Parts: sequence; C-alpha cells; structure tokens
Amino acid sequence: EETGLKSLHPSMLRAALCAIFLLGALPSLAKESRGHVSVVLLGATGDLAKKYLWEGLFHLYLDQVSSGHSFTFHGAALTAHEPGQRLMFEVLKNLACPSDVSPDRCAVVKDQFLKLSRYHQLKTSENYTALNREIETLLQQEGLGEAGRIFYFSVPPFAYAEIARHINGSCRPRPGAWLRVVLEKPFGHDLKSAQQLAIELRTFFREEEMYRVDHYLGKQAVAHILPFRDQNRRFLDPIWNRHHVERVEIVLKETLDAKGRTSFYEQYGVIRDVLQNHLTEVLLYLAMELPANISSTEDVLRHKLQTFKSLQGLESTSAVLGQYQAYTGQVREELQKAQDYVSMTPTFAGVLIQLDSLRWEGVPFLLTSGKALDERVGYVRVLFKNRAYCIQRESLREAGQSQCGPKQIIFYIGHGELSCPAVLISRNLFKPIMPEGSWKEVVDRPQLRLFGLPLSDYYVYSPVKEREAYSVLISSIFHGRKDSFITTENLLASWEFWTPLLDSLTQQVPRLYPGGLENQHLLDFEMMGRELSFTLEEPVELLHADGQMPGDYRTIQPKFRQSPLVSAWPEKLIAQLATDIETAAAKAVTCCGEFHLALSGGSSPIVLFQQLATHHYGFPWRHTHLWLVDERCVPLADPESNFRSLHDHLLQHVRLPYLNIHPMPVHLNRRLCVEEDRGPELYAKEIAELVTNASLDFVLLGLGSDGHTASLFPHSSSGLEGAQTVVLTESPVKPHQRMSLSLPLINKARQVAVLVMGKGKHEITTQISRVGQEPRKWPISGVNPSSGQLVWYMDYDALLG
Repeated sequence: EETGLKSLHPSMLRAALCAIFLLGALPSLAKESRGHVSVVLLGATGDLAKKYLWEGLFHLYLDQVSSGHSFTFHGAALTAHEPGQRLMFEVLKNLACPSDVSPDRCAVVKDQFLKLSRYHQLKTSENYTALNREIETLLQQEGLGEAGRIFYFSVPPFAYAEIARHINGSCRPRPGAWLRVVLEKPFGHDLKSAQQLAIELRTFFREEEMYRVDHYLGKQAVAHILPFRDQNRRFLDPIWNRHHVERVEIVLKETLDAKGRTSFYEQYGVIRDVLQNHLTEVLLYLAMELPANISSTEDVLRHKLQTFKSLQGLESTSAVLGQYQAYTGQVREELQKAQDYVSMTPTFAGVLIQLDSLRWEGVPFLLTSGKALDERVGYVRVLFKNRAYCIQRESLREAGQSQCGPKQIIFYIGHGELSCPAVLISRNLFKPIMPEGSWKEVVDRPQLRLFGLPLSDYYVYSPVKEREAYSVLISSIFHGRKDSFITTENLLASWEFWTPLLDSLTQQVPRLYPGGLENQHLLDFEMMGRELSFTLEEPVELLHADGQMPGDYRTIQPKFRQSPLVSAWPEKLIAQLATDIETAAAKAVTCCGEFHLALSGGSSPIVLFQQLATHHYGFPWRHTHLWLVDERCVPLADPESNFRSLHDHLLQHVRLPYLNIHPMPVHLNRRLCVEEDRGPELYAKEIAELVTNASLDFVLLGLGSDGHTASLFPHSSSGLEGAQTVVLTESPVKPHQRMSLSLPLINKARQVAVLVMGKGKHEITTQISRVGQEPRKWPISGVNPSSGQLVWYMDYDALLG
C-alpha cells in the first residue's frame, strides 16, 4: 500500500475500475467515461484534514466510483516529500467506510483510493507547475477527458492569496473543464479585512468557482430546516410569525476549552468563531422568507440577503460576554505573555437579535455559544406562544395533546442527550411531513426528557443514515451545488452586521466563570426589551481573585465642585439616574401637571434612554414634554442626529404624546442651520410659550474631553453668557454646526444632572475639579443653577481612572 502512494502508474486508473467491477459495483466496463476529476487538498497533513477532510474525500470516492468519473487525489503541504507522505499515509490507512458498506467492497475501494492518492510538496511556483504537468501527463497517457479540478484550501487565510496566484497562473484545468476552489473560515476578522480578502481572491477566481465552507450548513438537522419549512408550509404558514412565535434559540455549547488554540482564539473570540458564521447562517434559514423553489440557489441567496437587510443593528447592550477563569492563564503560558497580562477575549457570548419585518417584529432570536460549559450540544429551538387555558387538572390531560403544554419545534444538531441529529415537533402542534427515504420516526427512549418534556410528547425524526457534515459538503462541491456555501455578497453582509457590535465590545470586560458544571446559574441571562443582562450579580471572588475590591470606595467625597456627587459602577449609576429622573417627573406632575425634560446627545445617554424605556413603566410619559439640550445640524433622520438617537432608543418604546416631543428646528426651508431661518429664535419662543418662566424641570448634560457641555465649546462666541436662550455654535469636530441651549437657560432649570462615564473622561474630570468658574475656557464650569440643584453622576472609571 505504501508503495502505491509513491507514483501513479499509467494503468492505475484502469486497474482500479476493473477491481471495482469484479465486486459488481459497475454494470459495465464499457461505460462511457464522464471525465477525470483531480482533487488537490492543500494542508493535507493538518488537523482538519486528519479529522474530516480525507474521510470526506474517501466517502466521495465511495459514492462516485461507479459514476463514470475517474479520480486522482493529491495531498499537498509545505512539508518535504518524504515526511509529508509518511504523515499523510498514516491518516489514509485509518480511513473507515460507513456502516452500510460491506467489508469486501470497503477493502477494495479503500485500496484503490490509496493507490490513487499521492503527496506533493507545494511551496514554490515550480512545485505548482510540476503538479499541473503530472495531471496533464496522466490525462494524456490514459486518454481521458478532464471534467474538472477541486482545490481545497485547508490552510490559514493569510496563505490564500499566494496559493490562489499559483493556481491561477499554472494549475487551471483545460478549457471546458470546471475549477472549484474550496475555502475554509475564518474569512476575515471584520468587514474591512473580509473586503480585502474578497478583493484578493476575486483577482484570481470567478465567484462561481469559489466555495466558502461553513460546515454547519452540512449538518443534517441544519440542512433540513429549509426542506422542513417547505414540506410543511400548510402547517407553518399560519404560525411561523410574530403572532405565534415567542422566541427562537440558536445554541452551540462546548465542554472543551481553548487550550492549545489560544493563538487563534485571542484573535477571534467566540463571536467571530461561532456566532458571526454558523449561528447567523442558521438564523437566516429560520427567518428568511421561503422562496417558491428552495432548490434554486439564486432564490435562496436573494432571500438570505433580504433577511440581512432586515436585521436590526446591535448595541453593546445586545450582548452578554463571559470568559472561563483558566483562559488568561492558558494565554500567558501558550503565548508567553507577562504574568500581569489579562485577556479581554470572550469565550462565551449571548446575543439578542431582532428583525424589522412584518413577520418577525418583536420576536427575540437568541444566539448563544461558549467553551467550558456543562455539556456539548447544538440545537435550534422555536418556542411558540401558548394562549390556551385548560380547566382540567394536568394529571387528567392526555399527554402530548393538551393545548396547555409547551409547543416547540427543535432542530437538534447533535451531541447532548440525544447524541444524534433530530427534528422534534410538539405533538400538540402538528404531525409533520418528513421525507421517508432519508428521515425515520424514532419511537424508543420514551423516558428521555428534552426541554422539560418527555420525548413521548414530541414527534421525533432522525436521519436514516447519519452523515458527517464535511462528507455532505464535499459531495455538494463535486456536484457543483452552491446553496450550502457562503458567497462573497453573503459574507460581506454578515460582517457588515456584526462588525459594529464587535467594535463596541472591545473594552467590555467579560464575566468570569469557573467552567463546566460549576458554572451553575452564573451565565444565565435575561431579556429586557432589546437588552440582555446576566440574571445574577458577578461573585466577588471571581471578579477580584487578588482580594482587592475596587468597588468599595468609602473614601470618596460625596461632593464634586461643591455640588452633590453620585458615583457607582456604570450599571448602578444609570439605574440611579433613571430613578432620580422618574422621581423628579412624578413630583413635577403632582405639583404642576406636567414635566419638562431636556436631554443631551452623545453615547453616554443611550444607556440611560434604554433604562428609562425598559425599567420605568410607572414614568408619567403622558404628562412629559421632551426637549433637546443640543443638536447637530443634520437632518433629523440622519444617524448623527441626537434626535434620531433619542427616537431609536427611547421615543419608539414609550407612549409620549406626539405634541409633547420638541426636536430642535435645525432643518428649515430645505436647509440646515441657516441664520436667516431663525431656528434658535423659534425654539426659544416654543420654550417660552410652554415652559413656565422658561425654567425646565430637569436638564441632562454631558462632559466633553475639552470641557464642553451641551454644544457649548471653549471660547464659543455665543451661548456662554447674554440674553439668548438658544444659539447656533461651532464644534471643532464634524458635523461642525450645532444648535444648543445656552448657559443662562440651563442655569434657570430646577434640576441639572451631569453624566460622566468612562476612563477617557478621567483627565478632564480631574482638571474640572481644580478650576473655578471659567466658562470661556471650561464651559462646564459655568453650569451653576441660580435656584435649582446641580448633581454630578460619575462612574468609577471617570472619577478614579
């Protein structure tokens, strides 16, 4: 056998076909050849090739040996010929056939597969030229037509461009034959890197030649989502929507940690490794509008891209992050980091995704994955709302038929308690249509419980023949079916969706968890509107293993610049500020029948807006007037607009009378902030008419790193003093033009709060604490309510650095 690997004898293909014919696998030796296929596996001695790819190629040969095609298999790597061939042969001799293949047939086909396989060192352009020459010589000697060539890139992405250049330059097949280039993730690190990689590959290959692998799409339960939806349209059409679906869970849990892979994990983390690709693709299969013909690759792709466009943008509050305790130590050891190095890379993530579509509006899609968890399992769970109320006690209801029982559809991807792929449908939903030849009903193991119910409460189906994902995908590649692969357009749409969240999480400290069964409820999280948060406080012993407690600042003075100071960690600080605003609102409404609240723009108030929208249901919104402290001179619908931020994070979630919303008039007569349009005067007049004595009840301000507040900047020519209450100003950063309340108007307010958050504000906070009242130099220092109260709200990062 080992000798057979060293060279491809001229009569080898004919001898292989004859051997198979003797076992009755071929009906006739005279069967017309359908052309020769050369398969080149780059990275042939790597982990992925050893675990999955050689087995997938062997199974392809088993399936196609009687199809009329002839094959050769070329393993390739940077390793020199002798050691490389030895490593590859160690893998090949351990290949196994599926259980439904007879031992005799397996032995013969495996022997031929080994003889048709050869190792090459592919390092230089000459190596690629020699490989091409060998393939061409073989075709000529055997008198074979060429069907095509498959190049499987089981190599790091940084090597793609050079390999692609060599293949394009010297290894393309003959005219009329196809080329299929198979690419493994990661396909970039963010949108920019993915775009760059796509541009490089497009230089050498056409889109139809590239097959980007997401092996999850080869998992049998995942691959059956669209066929299941299609075959059960009459049952699902009425209920596959926001009126009936409570939530969707897409979960991949692992018990293994990242040990041995920390160099990769430090670059990518769990979101890039699993959520951005595997779990997102599953979400698209579930949420996309079903094409009339699911066999049309073009239609499926078009519907997937439409679904991407309907995904709502993610905020940092859309995710919860965790990291198993031993991870940083493993990174220090494997990557030779200093002993004080602390990794911020998440090994666990839960992300809440929602869609702007009539079908799915308001339905939470929860994507969850992590390492060092309590079990290894993957599943998709569609949980339906239950509107039934059953009078008869539970013990008298017919098991599995009661409309009061949970209703769910589960695509069980594998492992876990079932240990095999499966589709489960609650019996009180419907009996599904399943393809008899490929899926069978499971009736044993009735005592097993899944998601709180005995297995007998479900219709359960599993594949007649289990197939490994890579075997499924390699077969699809051979047949030129692209519906289970990631196109460039699909890839870039995914990165465009995920990159803003990844950028917003770079400084977020993940929650530490011990790993395995000891995690208990530490990683449980809950939804509040569009936000996720852990249900339990992080234990002190996990947060501060060194015994120090930076949260216990008993020496902090309760005043800042002679005014009251509230200081806490961000979450508690925002909760306190929101409570204080609600208290002020209730007091104002009780006294005067209405509450006038002026809010600033910027990033810090967004979390406050979300807190008010999702935690303060007793807030007197119907009696509240909402004003803006400042506004950028852009259209109100522009993403840069403060009003747009206020709308997205607060207004659309609360019941505030339309006439009580007062955006600044920056866009008049189809132009922005032109003095002749008298926008500031209009806003000042509106305040004077609606607010008693122009004295706002509550004004929320921020603090810029240069000491500005509202849109009043150092050395501003207007707004720092004088009679004007609303002014146009110039910002040193784009967009430059602003409209702002003036210091004199702000100082007439009954209550003013200044919210300061983040380490980036520590330096200016320190400076401001030492200066007097110098509004020309430090506009924030001019905030001094004449008859109201000023309160500073600072998180510990801003206060203490």
